[in-house]
Amino acid sequence: MASNASVWGIEVGQTALKALRCEIDGGEVVANAFDYIEYPKILSHPEADPEELVRDALQTFLERNETRGYRVAVSVPGQSGLSKFFKPPPVEAKKVGDIVRYEARQQIPFDLDDVVWDFQMMPGSTIEEGYALETEVGLFAMKRDQVYKQLKPFDTAELEVDLIQLAPIAMYNMLAYDRMNDRLEANDFDVENPPTSTVMVSLGTDSTDLIISNGFRVWQRSMPLGGNHFTRQLTKDLKMTFAKAEHLKRNTRDAEDPKLIIQTMRPVFNDLVTEIQRSIGFFQSIHKEATIDKLLLTGNTVKLPGLGPYLGKNLGYTLEVLDGFQRLQGPEVLSSPVFKENQYTFGVCYGLCLQALGLGPIETTLVPKEILTDRIIRAKKPWALACAAALMAGFVGHYLFVQRDWSVVREERWSSAISQSAQPQSYATTHKSTDSDYISKLAYLKNVGQELSGNGERRLIWIEFLTMLDGLMPHHPDYQSPSQYPSPLELPYSKRPDIYIDSIETQYFDDLSEWYTDTIAERYRLEMRNWFRITRREQATEEQRAQFEEELMALTGPEGPGWVVELKGFHYYNDIIGQEAGNHVRKYLTENFLNGAVNIPLTDSNNLITPETFTTKEMGISYPLLLNDPGLEEVKIPNPEYEGAPAGQGGGMMAGAMMGGGGQASTNVFGEVEVAPKDKAAADDGPKQPPSFEAKKYAVTFQFCWQPKSRSLRLQLRAEAEAEAAALAEEEAAAMESEEPANEI
Repeated sequence: MASNASVWGIEVGQTALKALRCEIDGGEVVANAFDYIEYPKILSHPEADPEELVRDALQTFLERNETRGYRVAVSVPGQSGLSKFFKPPPVEAKKVGDIVRYEARQQIPFDLDDVVWDFQMMPGSTIEEGYALETEVGLFAMKRDQVYKQLKPFDTAELEVDLIQLAPIAMYNMLAYDRMNDRLEANDFDVENPPTSTVMVSLGTDSTDLIISNGFRVWQRSMPLGGNHFTRQLTKDLKMTFAKAEHLKRNTRDAEDPKLIIQTMRPVFNDLVTEIQRSIGFFQSIHKEATIDKLLLTGNTVKLPGLGPYLGKNLGYTLEVLDGFQRLQGPEVLSSPVFKENQYTFGVCYGLCLQALGLGPIETTLVPKEILTDRIIRAKKPWALACAAALMAGFVGHYLFVQRDWSVVREERWSSAISQSAQPQSYATTHKSTDSDYISKLAYLKNVGQELSGNGERRLIWIEFLTMLDGLMPHHPDYQSPSQYPSPLELPYSKRPDIYIDSIETQYFDDLSEWYTDTIAERYRLEMRNWFRITRREQATEEQRAQFEEELMALTGPEGPGWVVELKGFHYYNDIIGQEAGNHVRKYLTENFLNGAVNIPLTDSNNLITPETFTTKEMGISYPLLLNDPGLEEVKIPNPEYEGAPAGQGGGMMAGAMMGGGGQASTNVFGEVEVAPKDKAAADDGPKQPPSFEAKKYAVTFQFCWQPKSRSLRLQLRAEAEAEAAALAEEEAAAMESEEPANEI
């Protein structure tokens, strides 16, 4: 909120000390005093003593003007500090400070303890429901020793400074309030389509500040070119003293040959245009959405003949010279000849006053915190002393009253009663301690019991998982298990539909969407189309096919924590065209994992184990996927029944086949598999055993997602679904009953 007290805005320039005092009167900013004190020499002149010149100017200022009771705001040159603007990610508004602190460590090339810094969210920033969304943060910093150096003349003059601001930021405050206030009050800022920006060039003595702003956002750069560079160019080319060149520059129109002077300063004109063009070009490279429509010039160097038109012509923007302030009132100040003569230089003072009055968009200050703390303590010292005196008086009175009471009721008169009262207290304390121990033990036992009872279902998860895998594996309906197959001579491997699993690998994901990449998603859609073609093509209508394709394209993949399980194995069922290789996997394995069901043993209330059928969806199975289609491989399978077969060949399947064929398998002392027929006649009359069998082998790599559900959760979800279905059936029945009388009529 704006203050109603007057404030001083002071700029210690290179050629003069400028000060402006403003207040708020009737909602308007009114200037009620000013001062312009020019130094005998420019501060950057080799023969000048800057500290002495500034000290004398401040002393003159204090002699002319009243400062007691007024807030004082001063500016520091833009090149003395750092100003950075960045966009933090969308976060809670209360966490913006943490992000700015991290950004400060990255952007400020000094230890933060050696720097005075402050930050602020810029106008137009969006905060919704406590979150900072489309925001831009301004970070401002200055080395601590530089701050104290700037404050030293004011400390010497015993003038307390309440606010320190960078000169370009003060100019932005002036520009935003004086020329762009309507758009700021409307607060209608579109990041993608911002309002037009204005380039303000503040021409100083040794440097030039360039500020580009649309009111909501600001970008600034200090360029090492100023009025002194014109003077030095004259001293260099015309071979004259600095003082004479400065006088000639200020009075160019009255010179004998003004054209010669302008031509002499032409290189500096060109350098200034080049620097401004480079700065604007860099700004537009990082703010491509910005458009610039105006060039605003300020500073006493603007008085140089031909400078304004030259800049406007070469930069290609509409030129405007800041020769007045549109929203500043105060006819006595504004009509003063001295103010009118130097009004180009009072933009910084005006901006400082606006910030001190609470009207500037940027409210940061570079006054060290320790100085503000010392002032607060100093201001409160009288009150603290008064409070201490009052407390001391209260303590003395309290002591006197207590002393009087103690003289009547002495401790020795109550010592025996106090001793007796301590015994029940000790007794009660002992029992409370014992009771607390029992409560702690009871809580521990409860926790142990909960852990033991709660782990019951979790221990069964993987057992149920393996039971589910076994139940989903495809088997030929004519055979119960591979161990009951006859010899390969009677049933070739190519007739056996079983899929043999070599390994099972699992990987846990905190979010299964990490597994469901674009490659996996494309592969899954292709596999689902193949599965639909193999299992549903004949009975599906065109409408069903279209609906399936629409649902397939709408899949977004699994979400949430879970496991990805990979099965690796093979099968030999590859003789029937159209049902071989991957089609066999899709027809049985993919179908089972999509729409299959398994029997999981459950224990009822009577401790009887009964199987309960659960679908794969109820078990948490989803997204079954034949990961690749490698094609068929011609292999030779060693025959373990062949006499003299090498040791170690064959496997559990082959041994099972032998056992199923009626022979007895054993291993001799050399590790070789020996097969003994039931009798000699069987060995002699049986078909001759070949050394190996030729088969077509298809390698299977199959993946699916598994999000485990405890059996209590499965039963709960099933009960809820049945209850919902029952309620829906009742509603449909009630609706049908209500329609029957109408049908009878």
